[in-house]
Amino acid sequence: MDAYPYPEGLIEVQRQWHATYRALAAPRPPHAAELRRLLLLLSVRIHWHPWWSTPAGRSPAARVELRRLTAGDREAGAA
Repeated sequence: MDAYPYPEGLIEVQRQWHATYRALAAPRPPHAAELRRLLLLLSVRIHWHPWWSTPAGRSPAARVELRRLTAGDREAGAA
């Protein structure tokens, strides 16, 4: 498995995206409209992050690996 040199800021935004998605997936979440707007904002930040323009970031596998790397937090929230 390749190791990608993700910038810490990109990792943090992806973690925030997962946390927001989990909050929005809860039954009848409070402030759902705000959560949807935040999820959209975070998605844009991830998609347009300058790191994706680097040679390492051009691989589709890099995007998948970032999601896998940061999704580990969801097991803590599921317990």
